Amino acid sequence: MRWTSALAIYILFWTMSLFLVLPFGVRTAEEAGEQSAPGHAESAPNSFSLARTALRASLVAAVLTAAYVANYIFGWITVADLDWVH
Repeated sequence: MRWTSALAIYILFWTMSLFLVLPFGVRTAEEAGEQSAPGHAESAPNSFSLARTALRASLVAAVLTAAYVANYIFGWITVADLDWVH
């Protein structure tokens, strides 16, 4: 596998992981014990850290990409294994 293919797969996994980890660690103003700003929804996050969310997504994507590349190299699961219509 070329490094550009692995990079493209990492970017796809990173995008998926970003949406996966987005709701984790989010607290509303009520949960944080603060008053919400006028006009904000009660479910709106009190504070949001894009850097923390991106780091979490990067870690999850790195693990998923490593598993994908390892499967590509060692062939643990192949297309023949997924063909259930015999």
